[in-house]
Amino acid sequence: MKRKFGDRANWRRVTQRQFKSKFVENDIFTGFVTLYSIFALRDPLWKTYGGHTFRIADKGYTWLQYYPKGAHFVVTSMFDDKGDIVEWYIDVCKNQGVTDQGVPWFDDLYLDIVVLKNGEMFLLDEDELDEALSRGQITVKDYDMAMETAKEVQQVIKSGHFPYFDMSLEHYQNGFMNQ
Repeated sequence: MKRKFGDRANWRRVTQRQFKSKFVENDIFTGFVTLYSIFALRDPLWKTYGGHTFRIADKGYTWLQYYPKGAHFVVTSMFDDKGDIVEWYIDVCKNQGVTDQGVPWFDDLYLDIVVLKNGEMFLLDEDELDEALSRGQITVKDYDMAMETAKEVQQVIKSGHFPYFDMSLEHYQNGFMNQ
C-alpha cells in the first residue's frame, strides 16, 4: 500500500507547481480541499480508458482534490488549461490524514474509479488489489472494504447523487481556493 500526498512533492514529471490546501466544514462537505496547479513539466501525462485517450496533466492544468473526512475515497477533479473538466478520478483508500505541514495524504488501496465528462465510468486496477491480497500486502478486511467502497461510490454516481462533480465545477469556476 502506497501513501500518496496531495502536494505530489516527489512527482518528478512536474517541474514548476503551486499547491494550496484548506480545511472546509459546511453542510455539504467536511474535509480537506487541495488545489494543485501545474506551470511546467517534462512531458504531458496521457491516459486511455475504454478507447478514449486523454491528456490529464500538462502546462496550465489544475487538479482540485477532495479528502472527505471519514471516507475511504479521495476525489480528484482534473481541469485542462482552458478550465474544462477532463475527468474525475476517485482513489479508494484505507486511511486519510494530514502532515504537520498541512499536506493531506491517503493510503491508496489500489482500486480507482474514473468518470469522464461524458458520464462514462471505469473501475480500474482490480488486478492490483487482487495481487496485493495474494502477496499479503493488504488484509482480507482491507480487500473487502476496498471492494465495498468502490461498489458504493459507483452506485451513488449512477444514482446521480455524487456531490463532487457539481461541487468541483462550481469551486473551480468561482476560484474557491483563492477565497
